[in-house]
Amino acid sequence: MAGPGGDARAYVIAAPTSGLASCSLGLIHPVLPAPNYPQGRAAHIHAVATEPAFQRRGCAKATLAALALLDRLERDGVTLCELYASEGSAPLYAGLGFASNPALMRMTHFPAPSLPGTS
Repeated sequence: MAGPGGDARAYVIAAPTSGLASCSLGLIHPVLPAPNYPQGRAAHIHAVATEPAFQRRGCAKATLAALALLDRLERDGVTLCELYASEGSAPLYAGLGFASNPALMRMTHFPAPSLPGTS
């Protein structure tokens, strides 16, 4: 169920010449309301990317932090934001208030490969 303005929010930093230097994308989706997310709106931070030439300059943090994606999601009633962090990006997200939660478990399912001669 999409809310006003759709179900995605993105913030970008344009590269000085052309294209993008960095971007962050949040996909909003409904969840059953709970005490920590009473509005029933959650977001998965789906993509945070920075072109190599612009890395280590604070671009990713700028697209996520104050007056950017996280603030916009909060203004839109999102009270639960989740993301998957690599070991290298975990300090950035921790600095923005994200924390691992031992109650959550990430599980991945891949279809079993087909054996030759079977359909």
